[in-house]
Amino acid sequence: MVNRNLLSSKLAELAFRVNRLRSLGAVSAEELAANRDAFDLASFNLMLAVQICADIAAHLIADERWPAAKSLAEAFTRLEEQSVIAPSVAQALRKATGLRNVVAHGYARVDPAAIHSAATSGLADLEAFSREVASWAALQLP
Repeated sequence: MVNRNLLSSKLAELAFRVNRLRSLGAVSAEELAANRDAFDLASFNLMLAVQICADIAAHLIADERWPAAKSLAEAFTRLEEQSVIAPSVAQALRKATGLRNVVAHGYARVDPAAIHSAATSGLADLEAFSREVASWAALQLP
């Protein structure tokens, strides 16, 4: 059974990170690239938001005793298979894990355009994940 207190706490943290990203305002990708502090803030909050989603996925998988995921991206596939999240949300989060990895591990210089896109249009995917997980969890009440 899902630990509802933990899930609620993680969803609240996700909402906080999304709001931090939204607080950056409507800056262009060029403005974001020129303002290193804003760029770092956006990158950091995106990385944390995706990590929170991955943590939620891992907790649901473990709590429900579903087959373990072999990667962060596969965790979102598992939630899709179990009808926790929609296929489009799963796809968006699988893609987001790639950006999270680049930011977290510094594999290459992070592209300001990718951060800008994720910090604007990608917020809807994070919010959809949150809504769908919360809705699914409400259905799991005994």
